[in-house]
Amino acid sequence: MSRRLAALVLGSGFAGKGHAMALRDCGVEVVAMASRTREVVERVAAELRIPYATTDFRAALRDTRPDVVAVGTPGGPHYEQVGAALDAGCHVFCDKPLATNASEAKELYLKARAKGVKTAYAASFYYQPHALLAKELVGQGAIGEVHEVECVSHYNRPWLMPFGWSHSLDAGGGRLNNNFTHKLAIATTVLRGAVLAAMGETRNDMKSAPVGPAVHDFRELASSALAPEQASRAEWRESDADWSYTVLARIGKPGSDWRNGVSATFRHSGLHLGYLKDYVAFYGRNGTIHIEGSYAQGPLHLWQRDGQWREVPVPSHIRASLPAIENDTQRNWTQMLKEFVADIRGEGCSGYLTFREGWQYQQVIDIARGGSGWTPVPFEPAG
Repeated sequence: MSRRLAALVLGSGFAGKGHAMALRDCGVEVVAMASRTREVVERVAAELRIPYATTDFRAALRDTRPDVVAVGTPGGPHYEQVGAALDAGCHVFCDKPLATNASEAKELYLKARAKGVKTAYAASFYYQPHALLAKELVGQGAIGEVHEVECVSHYNRPWLMPFGWSHSLDAGGGRLNNNFTHKLAIATTVLRGAVLAAMGETRNDMKSAPVGPAVHDFRELASSALAPEQASRAEWRESDADWSYTVLARIGKPGSDWRNGVSATFRHSGLHLGYLKDYVAFYGRNGTIHIEGSYAQGPLHLWQRDGQWREVPVPSHIRASLPAIENDTQRNWTQMLKEFVADIRGEGCSGYLTFREGWQYQQVIDIARGGSGWTPVPFEPAG
């Protein structure tokens, strides 16, 4: 495909703006942006020099007839938005979660496959340089056969954050949808496998939240927390989101016995400060890889049988393979879109995450929320 691709971006917050910039960096023309608040979408579209701005995404699909739709809205409307884009024959790049439950995620995956379009699922922090380094080290046998994975984090978010989509499961909120997905992508990518079975439990620490001024960019949610005296006078709404979770998974080659898979533990709290630093770790027969940061931001330390921990710097070839963008999130979106766009153009597929993984990840989330013990996770092999 040699002609210039055109894209419609859904959402005008952090993800919507980031998707638009990443698409342009990949040579795609962003022809339209749609979002729920007219004033905001018109302002953001003007800032980004996007010619068409609307609150009606279906009209944008109809009027601009894009090749690609990038979905950067909260998860609640994804089922409707992604479904409409697929019905229009568009390739779709969707931020996580793909949908708010596994049934809807499966429908979208099957519809995309039937339409013959390309899809990408942007649980994109597996492109972190230190995660790619860990993948390389595991592949080289630096720690031998991998037995365990741990991903542990604690975010000290304020309890008086104003009520928003992140407080509601129906709107796509919950830490499983918006934190766990990235960690699972890191683990499965490093191990070159898929989830074979899972179990877990969640906890809703914040039963209700005060209503404050609308926050359009989720990065500003914490800084917009109400003062106690403001909260005491505010309206309060019920929150049903999971603010803490523990997920146990077995990861291995699709189709293999889940009981022989690598044991993976994912532990997170969104509201409680931890004493130790967040980390991602891989434990093998002959060594350990430990990466600081909830999303493998680094640095990476390696322990082998010599008994010494040593820091392993990211090699130049990994740095060179990624866009020269300082911000982690923007760099990861751009790299995934680079691979996605190349695939659309018939230049080859590098194995980026698709709606197949989006469906699988949502199955794991549903299992954890159900809390019913070990459950095999169906996974359809590629091809």
